[in-house]
Amino acid sequence: MRKLSVLSLSLLLVVAALALGAGAAEPDAMELSFAHVYEPELAYHQEAVWAAEQIAERTDGRITVTVYPAAQLGSESEIVEGLDLGTTDIVYGGSAFLAGDFGNLAIAEAPFVFQDYNHWMAFAQSDLFQDLVEGYRNATSHEILAPTYYGLRHVSSNVEINTPEDMEGLAIRVPDAPLYLMFTDAVNASATPIAFDEVYLALQQGVVDAQENPLPTIRGMAFYEVQDYINLTGHLTNTLMTVVRGDLWDSLSAEDQEILAEVLWEAAMRSSDAIYEEELELAEWFEAQGLIVNRDVAREAFMEAVQAKWIGPDAPWDEETLNRMLELAD
Repeated sequence: MRKLSVLSLSLLLVVAALALGAGAAEPDAMELSFAHVYEPELAYHQEAVWAAEQIAERTDGRITVTVYPAAQLGSESEIVEGLDLGTTDIVYGGSAFLAGDFGNLAIAEAPFVFQDYNHWMAFAQSDLFQDLVEGYRNATSHEILAPTYYGLRHVSSNVEINTPEDMEGLAIRVPDAPLYLMFTDAVNASATPIAFDEVYLALQQGVVDAQENPLPTIRGMAFYEVQDYINLTGHLTNTLMTVVRGDLWDSLSAEDQEILAEVLWEAAMRSSDAIYEEELELAEWFEAQGLIVNRDVAREAFMEAVQAKWIGPDAPWDEETLNRMLELAD
């Protein structure tokens, strides 16, 4: 073996020292996970990917984010729990799932509480939203950075549904969060909690005969392939919250906190507008696929059935929070 000269050995030592120095700087870089349960085709995922790219660019690579869609890191309940366990860094969590820690947050998904998209947007920009963010932070230490409009939920089924009586005894899948039972209990349906990524198979195998989700989700998850009707009940407007793990958030510099807050808010608004625009076009698309889109639903009757539960033991929010939400529609 050829012997190294003194000069060559010196150069190797310098290179090794530089490599060690570079390695010592690496802990300053953060690699974060962004977990959710939605398919890559949906706007929620696409905007999460956009946010990841923007965060890396605006932090000069100090923070990189890997997005894990389609329940790769667990069900919605599991990834929200992961914030406490330290196994997830950023998540999309529905208000109903987060409300287990702070009940008033469920108001953002109360049945029939939103009049329209403008009402939802007024909520997103309101003092009420900021108060809910603070309450959730106090209860959990985690930081909600943005709300996203998930869409107006409708019932897809294998039977036509026009009135609350048509849902009596109907085997319908609901998310595994107590708030969703407010609607099904009001119409005496037979609700079955099933994880989001298992719904298609449950419908296909007849475990349940119906499910309820916004139109973009029904298309994105291909639920329309195993259902005959889409009944435009419009019974609930979903709100996804972008949540960052509390200890992670506190460890960031003020500069990086501002970058994450700006980027994730912008991503949420981009996604919200995209979902709303998609909703306006999808009824005709479903009809072109051979489904029956039932526009004759007696929504007033559904509203009356559910509104009786707005105040009482089934409501996780207090009356003041409910009234503040309703006033935003004025």
